[in-house]
Amino acid sequence: MTYVRSTNKNPKCEPPEAKRIVIVDDHPLFRKGLEQLIDSDGTFAVCGEANNASEAMDVIRKLTPDLAIVDLSLPGANGIELIKNIRAEFSKLPVLVLSMHDESLYAVRALRAGADGYVMKHEAMANVIQAIREVFNGRPYLSPAMAAQVITKFAHGQAEGEMDPTERLSDR
Repeated sequence: MTYVRSTNKNPKCEPPEAKRIVIVDDHPLFRKGLEQLIDSDGTFAVCGEANNASEAMDVIRKLTPDLAIVDLSLPGANGIELIKNIRAEFSKLPVLVLSMHDESLYAVRALRAGADGYVMKHEAMANVIQAIREVFNGRPYLSPAMAAQVITKFAHGQAEGEMDPTERLSDR
């Protein structure tokens, strides 16, 4: 079910200067909690949400938000496919991934698809506002635990000439 917040500029509900965010996640309780966390900051406002990729594209087209927060595990088209679709149609829209997947290959694939940041859901409370700020400032963001994994993987590198395992995987 697509949820679009009223676009009335009620100062109590949504400050006019607030950066507008769309949340794409298939768990309503998680979306609600994330919305409350984001809205509590005062500089950001959740303007809409969707529970799958198709609804997400409709909401993004309708609301033209300043940022999309996307889960990778969505029914139907997954988050990687959604990120590619967002990039194809809205090349300038920042995308932040919030995912339960704690393996670096998910972060690498999301970033290669066009995401601007990656935060694991179990780290979201501590890092999501910081991640949003970094992405809005034009800097890529990886949560500390994920950054450590990616750096370790990169530092150990692949054997010369060996194909990166993430290249062999399909988006699904």
